[in-house]
Amino acid sequence: MTELPIWAVVLDYILGVIMWTLIGRFGMRLFLPEESKFFFSRFFITATDPLLRLFKPITPGFLVKPMVPLYIAWFFFMIRFYLMPWLLGYSVMGMLAFPLEGEIAQGIYAVFGRWLN
Repeated sequence: MTELPIWAVVLDYILGVIMWTLIGRFGMRLFLPEESKFFFSRFFITATDPLLRLFKPITPGFLVKPMVPLYIAWFFFMIRFYLMPWLLGYSVMGMLAFPLEGEIAQGIYAVFGRWLN
């Protein structure tokens, strides 16, 4: 990650957190209704509602409502996987090449590495 400019790392972290929050809302919706009073469910709904409203003009009408956060998360994934490497001059990004997920993977390996070998 040291070869990446700091603005790229910060932007990737922001886009990654947004993407994973949208995926979290989708996952939470699989098990809880939209009106649930559960704290985490309320957080995911409150945090992502502005994005759902922002993307409403390009969200297909045939898409079932619980799938909308996943559809929007796909846009953030595409930006992170295709646009960011292109802006940085890379032709291909490999597995765990995203700074956010790479840091998480390194943390998991640091904690559980001796059991994974």
